[in-house]
Amino acid sequence: MSPQARPASPGNTIALAVRDLRMRYGTRDVLSGVTFSAQRGEVLGLLGPNGAGKTTTIEILEGFRMPSAGEVSVLGVDPARGDEAWRSRIGVVLQSWRDHGQWRVRELLDYLARFYVPFSAPEMPRPWGVDELIEVIGLSELANAKLMTLSGGQRRRLDVAIGIVGRPEVVFLDEPTAGFDPHTRREFHELVHQLSDLENTTILITTHDLDEAEKVADRIIVLDEGRIVADGTVEQLARQFAGATEVRWTLGGRRHVHAVRSGDPTGFVRDLLAKDEDVTDLEVRRASLEDTYMALVQRAEAGPSRFARQPDTEQRKGTGDASEAQG
Repeated sequence: MSPQARPASPGNTIALAVRDLRMRYGTRDVLSGVTFSAQRGEVLGLLGPNGAGKTTTIEILEGFRMPSAGEVSVLGVDPARGDEAWRSRIGVVLQSWRDHGQWRVRELLDYLARFYVPFSAPEMPRPWGVDELIEVIGLSELANAKLMTLSGGQRRRLDVAIGIVGRPEVVFLDEPTAGFDPHTRREFHELVHQLSDLENTTILITTHDLDEAEKVADRIIVLDEGRIVADGTVEQLARQFAGATEVRWTLGGRRHVHAVRSGDPTGFVRDLLAKDEDVTDLEVRRASLEDTYMALVQRAEAGPSRFARQPDTEQRKGTGDASEAQG
């Protein structure tokens, strides 16, 4: 990848804007008043249980499904009216992607890359160099291999390459690391950060891997039964839903633990160090995203929705029937 960052696009810094989005299948509301936005270069994690509305939301943003009501803007355009020039700026990585097994890796990417050439501009060159992209996704040694010979993890890496070959400004990633081994998963996380930091790419990722979402997302949105029940950074959500932050330290050979149940633990740590300079092995542990998610699940038991939204919240597989498209 080029060491120089892609210049920021002039004008509006909002890449995604969704307002009061609604989707109904028959008498069932799949999305009910969903509202959020994402800045250029932001990595947004979309989480929620099966049936929460994640896939439907993404399909609407991609322009593959018409909403029942609401306003949607992706790069300043209503996806339902996006033309080829707009679509060249969008990248999609589906849960699965069918093609002919006789294609070779470099051959397929080179073929797809040519479709983006007419939309290249000095300030936004397209597509990526094919060999550079193959190296980034870790398939250099398999560049001439037929797709039918790739393992599941290798095939998934190619899916990601297909989604970003046009150097998109917005990328939709639907369960992108399914089938990745730990090493490849880490490389993918680095790629997401490179796309965001160097290419100024906005990324919307859905995943059931909470550890992954915590590593790559700048902000987390949790959907439940078609509504946003949580929206914020991992730290904000942890403070709001998961409760205490643990401060651990060693003093005089003994291990101590203190739970800071509200506010920032910095004050407690500052007072602790001021009182005794012999404190060692100091550790501050905020709740993980998994802790936060489980806290949301537990709150669900007391309300009609599986998650109970608080008033002070801080802010694919292609198309099928309604049952397949509800997230």
